[in-house]
Amino acid sequence: MKKLYYILILTLCFGYFTAMAADPVLPPASKPDAELTKGEAMLRIADIQSKNKDIQNKIDATKSKIDKAKAELEGVNNDLEDCEKAIFDLVGASQAEVDAFRQRLGKIEGKSRELQRLNDDMLADKQDAVKALEAELNQCRTEKIVCIPEFYNKVLALAKTCRGLYREKKIKSYTVGVWYQTKDCLWNIAGKETIYGDPMLWPKIWQNNTDVVKNPDIIHPGQVLKLPPKSPKTSDETRAERRYWRNKKEAEMEAANPAGE
Repeated sequence: MKKLYYILILTLCFGYFTAMAADPVLPPASKPDAELTKGEAMLRIADIQSKNKDIQNKIDATKSKIDKAKAELEGVNNDLEDCEKAIFDLVGASQAEVDAFRQRLGKIEGKSRELQRLNDDMLADKQDAVKALEAELNQCRTEKIVCIPEFYNKVLALAKTCRGLYREKKIKSYTVGVWYQTKDCLWNIAGKETIYGDPMLWPKIWQNNTDVVKNPDIIHPGQVLKLPPKSPKTSDETRAERRYWRNKKEAEMEAANPAGE
């Protein structure tokens, strides 16, 4: 029995190795084609053909998806055209009128961008152009076409941009006039709407012109005063104002009591 068992084992092993020799394993990709056996070459060819088939199947599936997407896109575009036509009918405008409106808004956008590139001083000199631009935009806002979704938010944004382009022209100097004509003093000059619109800011003018204004109560016709930008009084300007009022009060007390009584 043992002998028969060993013979059976040997037969099975021989059959296995014979089958392995008859059916070679796919060679590694690093092995050159010239070194392949016939069986290995056939396996490599079969493997390549199988991979090519898988790739072709994926390409065909992708093409099918693309064709389906194109069909869906065409349907969406048709729906969009129908929707636009319905909107055009609601506002009573033709395609040509909508195109012309779009062009007008484009020009307004271009002009607003040009103005936005200017600094504040340059923009202050272009206020007539800003007003004209806003008037042109307001004219567009009166037309029903502005209700079309494409234009509505754009027009609102342009309106906000136009409002942000307004600048007050800064006056950097002031020439003192004759008193009986202008009533010019530092208090009145600071109170002018074209200057600060606040007479309490007169110390700003004084402290920025101490080279020509020694006594803030005395200025002369023809003097050119430098005007700093409008802002709250600085601590130095506030201290100078307090010193002025203190000295003025002391001078008034001395004048009222010249003998020191």
